[in-house]
Amino acid sequence: MVRETRAGYAFLSPWLIGFFALTAVPMLASLYLAFTDYDLFSPPQWIGLENFERMFSDPRYLTSAKVTAIYVFLGTPIKLAAALAVAMLLNTKLGGSGFYRSVFYAPSLIGASVSVAIVWKAMFIDEGIVDRMGRSVGLDWGGWVGDPSKTMPMFILLTVWQFGAPMVIFLAGLKQIPSELYEAASVDGAGSVRKFLQITIPMLSPVLFFNLLLETVNAFQIFASAFIISNGTGSPADSTLFYTLYLYIKGFAQFDMGYASAMAWVLVVVVGLITAGLFRSSRVWVHYSGESK
Repeated sequence: MVRETRAGYAFLSPWLIGFFALTAVPMLASLYLAFTDYDLFSPPQWIGLENFERMFSDPRYLTSAKVTAIYVFLGTPIKLAAALAVAMLLNTKLGGSGFYRSVFYAPSLIGASVSVAIVWKAMFIDEGIVDRMGRSVGLDWGGWVGDPSKTMPMFILLTVWQFGAPMVIFLAGLKQIPSELYEAASVDGAGSVRKFLQITIPMLSPVLFFNLLLETVNAFQIFASAFIISNGTGSPADSTLFYTLYLYIKGFAQFDMGYASAMAWVLVVVVGLITAGLFRSSRVWVHYSGESK
């Protein structure tokens, strides 16, 4: 038994070393730095809660929190709605459904990479392909990248365009719903809307909860596209100043690493609270097979 335990720890050792060296120790170090004044070049000086107090009087910090909140709480539901709508279409007996699944899933394979952000920026700049297409039908949109009122819709379009991953998960969930339920509902005279609300949504609620949780956490981590499109500044007029981008600016552009560490821990706490809230709310609206509520 002892030999088996030692062998298990031996196989686990690469992961344990990586966890402590690359995750646990850096997290503890950043927690300490959050209470210090540290510029990367001189020893950190303990200042207590001053970094956290500065956040409430920092207008750019408040702007970054607002921009991120709009993106998360507006972009995530739209992305999930698009993913569910397409999944329901692909769940029908449609010719070439395998091809369409691959096409819709492909953008998710690319992810939020630098190359995608560069292409997206080129599409939405003044005289870009989106601007030219708009003019061809009489719409003078102008460049979205340089217009503060259009940057958020542009980022939401980018995240909605990459709905392939939640779509595949929704599609798998839809295929697990017994067709007998829909047949019985049809016999009772239920229409498409009633079937969707009373059969599809309750039966799909565990998958919906999983996608909502995953996409919400991922949305808070947006960085690469914001950095590329705004040239690392959050321009224009801080309309693209997402939380993680401002954290990067404070830590690696202005060398205010103590403040950046405090920002990181505030983000951890906020995401943790939202995650806990989602789990708590799931007791009300998530229904598992064989469970009575």
